[in-house]
Amino acid sequence: MREISLRRSSGIEIQRMTTLTRRGRRADVGQENRVDSEDYIKDKDEEESADSKDIRLTLMEEVLLLGLKDKEGYTSFWNDCISSGLRGGILIELFLRNRVVLEPSTLRKKRLTDRKVLLKSDTPTGDVLLDETLKHMKATEPAETVQSWIELLTGETWNPFKLQYQLRNVRERIAKNLVEKGILTTEKQNFLLFDMTTHPVSNTTEKQRLVKKLQESLLEKWVNDPHRMDRRTLALLVLAHSSDVLENAFSSLSDEKYDMAMTRSKELLDLDPDTEGNKPNTCEMIWAVLSAFNKS
Repeated sequence: MREISLRRSSGIEIQRMTTLTRRGRRADVGQENRVDSEDYIKDKDEEESADSKDIRLTLMEEVLLLGLKDKEGYTSFWNDCISSGLRGGILIELFLRNRVVLEPSTLRKKRLTDRKVLLKSDTPTGDVLLDETLKHMKATEPAETVQSWIELLTGETWNPFKLQYQLRNVRERIAKNLVEKGILTTEKQNFLLFDMTTHPVSNTTEKQRLVKKLQESLLEKWVNDPHRMDRRTLALLVLAHSSDVLENAFSSLSDEKYDMAMTRSKELLDLDPDTEGNKPNTCEMIWAVLSAFNKS
C-alpha cells in the first residue's frame, strides 16, 4: 500500500513539475515573442520617423521649386517651357505610381510617341492634379499619346471639344501644395500696373537637398548609364531640362564642375529615347516624355 501511495504521490509530483516546466517554457516563449514584437515596433517606429524627416515631393513640385527664384518667389517671365514640363511631370508621376502604362510596342507602333497612354488604375492618388488627370484619361476614348496629353493638359489644341482637358492654374496649385508642406510662403508684390501673388522659398534646406541630389547624380554619383540611375532622379533631370530650369541647379558649382555637369547632362539627354525606352527594365514613360519634348 505504501509503495502504491508513494508511486501515486511521485507521479503527481512529476506531473506537477512537468506542468510547471511547460508553463515556464510558455512564459519564456511569450516573453521572447513580446520582446521581439516590441523590438519590431521600435524598429518600425524608427524607420517611420527617419522617413518622415524627408518631405516627399512630387516631380511637379520639384520642377517648380527649381524654377522659383528664392527671394522673389516667382519663375522667370521669359520661361515659356515650364508649363508643358509640369504636364510631362504629371504623366511620369502617374506612371511611377502604377496608374498608367504605355500600350505594348508592335511592328506598327515601335516609336514611343506613337504608343497610347492606357489607364491601369483610376484609384485616387491624393494629389488634386494627378487625380484630375486620371478623370480626364478615364473619360477619353480612344486613348491619346504622350505628346497629345501634354498638349491637351496645357491647352494647346485646336479642337474646341478638348479644351475641357486643360489643367488650369497649375503653377499656383503646385505652389500652394509647397506652402502646405512648409517649403514656400505666400506674399503679394506690386509690379506697378498689377499685384501678383508670389511664393518665396522659406525652407531653403529642402531646396538645397534637391539641388544637391541633381548635382551629385552628374558628378560624385555619376554612373554613366541612365538605366542604373534612380528613376525619379532621371525623371527630374529630363523634366528640369525640358522646363528650362536645369541650369538653376548648377549655378552654385565651380566653373570646372559646372562644365562637367552640363556636358554629362547633354550626353544623357541626347540619347535616342526610342532606343533607351525599348531596353529591358527601363522606365518607358520618362523616355516617351523626352521624345515628345524633342519633337515639339
